[in-house]
Amino acid sequence: MKKKILVVDDHEHIRKLVAYQLEKSGYIPIEAENGLVAMEKVQTTHIDAMLLDYNMPEMDGGQVLDEMSRHYPLIPVVMITANSDIESAVKAIKSGAYDYITKPIDFDRLFTIIRNALDLRSLKSDLHKLKGELRDSELFTNIIGEHETMDNIFHLVNKVLNTDLNVMIIGESGTGKELLARAIHNGSNRQRGPFVAVNSAAITPELADSLLFGHKRGSFTGANEDRIGYFEQANGGTIFLDEIGDMDIELQARVLRVLEERAVRRIGEKEERILDFRVISATNRQLVDYIPDRFRKDLYFRLEEYPIYLPSLRERKEDIPLLAQHFLNEFCETNNIRPITLSPKAKLQMENYEWPGNIRELRNVIRRAAIRSQGDRLEEVQFSLGNEQLSAGRPAVSSGSVGTGGVVYRSASTGLEPGSMKDLEKKAIEDAYYSSDRNATDAARLLGISRATIYRKLKQFNIE
Repeated sequence: MKKKILVVDDHEHIRKLVAYQLEKSGYIPIEAENGLVAMEKVQTTHIDAMLLDYNMPEMDGGQVLDEMSRHYPLIPVVMITANSDIESAVKAIKSGAYDYITKPIDFDRLFTIIRNALDLRSLKSDLHKLKGELRDSELFTNIIGEHETMDNIFHLVNKVLNTDLNVMIIGESGTGKELLARAIHNGSNRQRGPFVAVNSAAITPELADSLLFGHKRGSFTGANEDRIGYFEQANGGTIFLDEIGDMDIELQARVLRVLEERAVRRIGEKEERILDFRVISATNRQLVDYIPDRFRKDLYFRLEEYPIYLPSLRERKEDIPLLAQHFLNEFCETNNIRPITLSPKAKLQMENYEWPGNIRELRNVIRRAAIRSQGDRLEEVQFSLGNEQLSAGRPAVSSGSVGTGGVVYRSASTGLEPGSMKDLEKKAIEDAYYSSDRNATDAARLLGISRATIYRKLKQFNIE
């Protein structure tokens, strides 16, 4: 593919001559008569390299080079200058230019410089891509998931990493919002700064100013020493406002002011402190439904510059066995116990469960199951929510119960119609039967029921 070379020179005859020679040599020349036009071309057209005159009106070569170095560092820039401006050309190289050539132009030398510059660009591009892939593999190493929704989330995160946009993460409790917030911080240009996590729901109006903005010693009873507030602690880094929807509405106005002014005043002090921080917020609800009664509209739009939606665990059931095995491996390694694997029955149980507590609940269930396990394979799991034990579609696990794998389908505890319970039971039977290659004995063993029961269920549900 022919390479596109942008020729920037306010002298038309020189610009046309260079463009002609480039075209003869197999390149595609693009012309710009000054620096402003050049930057417009770069923003709207793919450019492989730039030949840039140093002395131009309106926006000189040095200013263009600064913009290119800041925003388009992979595009090599070759300065074109008069003999009297060699000192300026050398200065430009120190500022990021690839090389320079003097007028009158030696085209043999120019084409050698261009070839070398393009080779270097290709090498830099490959290195940049490799660094990106390495960063991604490290960045998301703790976020487990192969479902397509997770791929979309990783893509969205990559887009926003190196910006200062405020990110709002929306998802149910237990979906890993803080984990994702930390990943965004660790992959951003603020990674060397602090990450300060704040539970918005736990901040009472009485303590809010002190906790968020800080106080001076002696400013009120009990202020025995200076305190740095959460926003000031996050200076140079990221502040994570978890469950922002539970923040007191009166406090929201004060938080909005800090976000707009990027400054705080400690209680007892007169001077404001200018801060530099990024805000990532998280909520388990759709905040637009709470405007204006419980959440300020202006704060909402300030925080929701870049929303990311985290799916619930039941929306990506394909990831459940993967996550469960990860938590098993983690638990066994941490506690120095034998490795444990998941049985098909345990996987089926987990895939049929609703997981109201999401990933947090899955981790707890797996830890309890690992402790109870007597061998190197986890044969079944038990789900609990408060004092009630639950299973697929919120059925309850009961050792003496009749049903699929000791599971009783109780419409009273689920709020579902009896027909829905039968559908869940039929699906469990079908999954076990077909995953066992239509071997009824193996399916019965997989589900923990007798052969007589499996045959009866196959007939009842008319499973071929």
